[in-house]
Amino acid sequence: MAICAACGQQNPDRARFCIACGASLELATDAREERKVVTVLFADLIGFTSRAEKMDPEDVRAVLAPYHANLRLELERYGGTVEKFIGDAVMALFGAPVAHEDDPERAVRAGLAIRDWVTEALGARPEAGEGMASGDVVNTTARLQTAAPVNGILVGETTYRATRHVIDYREHEPIGAKGKAEPVDVWEAVEARARIGVDVLRQVRSPLVGRHRELEALSNVLARLRQERLPQLVTLVGVPGIGKSRLVYELMQAVERGGELTFWRQGRSLPYGEGVTHWALAEMVKAQTGILETDTDEEIQRKLTATVENLVADRTEADWIEAHLRPLAGLSAESERDADRRNEFFAAWRRFFEAMAEQRPLVLVFEDLQWADDDLLDFVDHLVEWAGSVPILVVCTARPELLERRLGWGGGKLNATTLSLSPLSNEETAQLLAGLLDQPLLEAETQQALLARAGGNPLYAEQYAQMLSERDDALELRLPESSGTSRRRATSPRARAQGLRRASSAFFRGERGRVHLSASARARCLLRPDPARGASREASQGSRLDRVARSA
Repeated sequence: MAICAACGQQNPDRARFCIACGASLELATDAREERKVVTVLFADLIGFTSRAEKMDPEDVRAVLAPYHANLRLELERYGGTVEKFIGDAVMALFGAPVAHEDDPERAVRAGLAIRDWVTEALGARPEAGEGMASGDVVNTTARLQTAAPVNGILVGETTYRATRHVIDYREHEPIGAKGKAEPVDVWEAVEARARIGVDVLRQVRSPLVGRHRELEALSNVLARLRQERLPQLVTLVGVPGIGKSRLVYELMQAVERGGELTFWRQGRSLPYGEGVTHWALAEMVKAQTGILETDTDEEIQRKLTATVENLVADRTEADWIEAHLRPLAGLSAESERDADRRNEFFAAWRRFFEAMAEQRPLVLVFEDLQWADDDLLDFVDHLVEWAGSVPILVVCTARPELLERRLGWGGGKLNATTLSLSPLSNEETAQLLAGLLDQPLLEAETQQALLARAGGNPLYAEQYAQMLSERDDALELRLPESSGTSRRRATSPRARAQGLRRASSAFFRGERGRVHLSASARARCLLRPDPARGASREASQGSRLDRVARSA
């Protein structure tokens, strides 16, 4: 008998399609096994078993149905895959079947969202494409499930290192786990860091190395902006960790040294979620208007009105601009914007930025533009093409995927510059490592190991230098937690083996529920693709995302 992956119906062996729902039965044979870096999340309701003993089956189902539905919603909108529901417990994977470079961050954010929902409000099928995982990481996750404090999220070393730049943590005592020779180091997650549309690189640990030509090009564009008072577009293109954010930081330092008061607004495109088409623009508008996450609709309206009136003297024009800024300020859903009126919205948003630039030079930084929807890319192109004679510098950071999507990005414009960042040379990487380690000379074996692992990537060099300072053995350094899958494929077998050696865990426990996260590079996944679901597993609710994931 062939079991339908969609509805569970038993079908004759000769059937090619399900006799109940019509789904194809050929997917069941397309399975493969592979190793993946995954983050595992466990959640269950504390004390539910004893409570369920006193309830009728129908009442138990009535309690569990919304619980399962909300957990699935939160997990899937952050890109997680629900592997199984077992009564009041759920297990989810981040990194399988689809891997993202920020899977640990997604898992922690999902845990925070689940904690919020549990505080407020109170079995997956592998053949359906949801996957199965096994290994030490899953066992560790389950064994540590009772160790977290009430209403707290504990994160292990690997997850902590991968997410400490976007999540605030506090120290916690190591946790003893059954079957582990030594206690597991953990940190308690407090909250996701908020972004206000003006932040750049948080700190600089070393002098700029190997990017002086790119910095000179940026300085020339800035000088041209101040002299000609015309819009300029600069796009920084490179792989993750190659130095795009550092150049943005250096540009900001140049702006501050220029002696001319300048608006600086920054926004990031998110790789997951719904209702985030214009997320980067929304961050900029909220920063300019002073809108806070805790503001009521009345306070948002008041701040928006005051800001626009301060920029635009004509009341009719001010009202027109304000009406089109409301979706960006969070006063109306993006779905309320009529697609046929896109040009009108573009014109109003452009006029808002023009009004800012009429008062003082304006720098708009669009981060991670490779994640942006076509609508946002079209607006950036529109802004640079149609903005009047005002000093607006648009800086975009993106990975090479952007140029694959938009082959002509910035092409044909006299006011557009694209800078492609290449890996550092060995000499430049050695100079960077010397500055990071505060050692002019390193042992030859140590330096060679660091150069091989860093591969000319400044971020990897920084992370390896930090790990070396903590471990004093370059040969035992594992792969940095923030490295992407492309980098992992290029890493040597020995480095991959070191990267497969360690695991980390995180766990949440609330008054009514608990969640445990664990990250490891040794989970074995049995994957079965599901074309019907695919990328749609990253579904979300805009209102929840605005509350939970405004920080990035």
